[in-house]
Amino acid sequence: MIGQSTAFRETLRLVARMAACDAPVLIEGETGTGKELAARAIHYQSARKDRPFIPVNCGAIPDSLIESQLFGHRKGAFTDAKENQPGLVTLAEGGTLFLDEVEALSAKGQVTLLRFLQDQEFRPLGARDLEQGNVRVLAATNASLAVLAEQGQFRSDLLYRLRILCLELAPLRERSGDVGYLATWFLDTSAKRFGLGTKVLHPDSILWMEQYQWPGNIRELENLLYREYLLSDGPVMQIEPPKGLPLPSAALSPSFPGELTFHQAKARAVESFEKNYLSNLLYQAGGNISLAARLAGKERRSLGKLLKKYGLGHAPVPRLPTSGDRLHA
Repeated sequence: MIGQSTAFRETLRLVARMAACDAPVLIEGETGTGKELAARAIHYQSARKDRPFIPVNCGAIPDSLIESQLFGHRKGAFTDAKENQPGLVTLAEGGTLFLDEVEALSAKGQVTLLRFLQDQEFRPLGARDLEQGNVRVLAATNASLAVLAEQGQFRSDLLYRLRILCLELAPLRERSGDVGYLATWFLDTSAKRFGLGTKVLHPDSILWMEQYQWPGNIRELENLLYREYLLSDGPVMQIEPPKGLPLPSAALSPSFPGELTFHQAKARAVESFEKNYLSNLLYQAGGNISLAARLAGKERRSLGKLLKKYGLGHAPVPRLPTSGDRLHA
């Protein structure tokens, strides 16, 4: 999770608060906004961090197997049950069970989950006795469960059980300034992963990316940058806007003479360059303004004025994660 926008910082604040509360959380957000990353962030900042994090895609579980998948089965419970098999609840014991696409649960699956959430008791298929579970349930959806409940497609009582705490992730188009941070991260990751050297975005590409609506959110940006990194020849990547997906009417580009005067177009291009450069500079310096000034070859006071101009001076700055650290701002 990477960013510095107001919306992103608020998400981090809520993640930290929710990590300290051992209660179910419903994570809502459009496709590609990082709902599983948010769930992992909650888990790994919680008291359960040393126990398993078990993700499950609810849309991939056949209705006939929901109880066996969640609670396991005993040998002989059905024809192919040749040995005891633990369920996902048992595998997540002491940790977190993450239910992705929870809106895809069938009516039977919703009843099964509701019964478990009431007292965390379950009975594996073929077993005589109830067993006690100890898991925290986090659920994610890109639909409105409240609307589905009104339409009779999702149980209201299950919604109330899942939505004791609720985290709504902002789409990328509402995270002003985060596209540059994310682009830097993905290009850095590409260089390490594919070994084709360091590459940067052309200023024209940055202009349209900052104005684009990103219907696929972070996942769309990630896939675009990985693809262009692999296919581009030089160190500077100039990426054309996606075809068939119109830019908003407010999109600004110096490529169309007459819409702006020369000085207006130049001023906007310089502003875009400065903001992107400073964001990347802070990223590389880990938020250390003195180090950033040395890297940029500027006086610290002068750099500070520029940072203040773009609202970057006091924003959390991303750092490269370690193998055990998945969350940073």
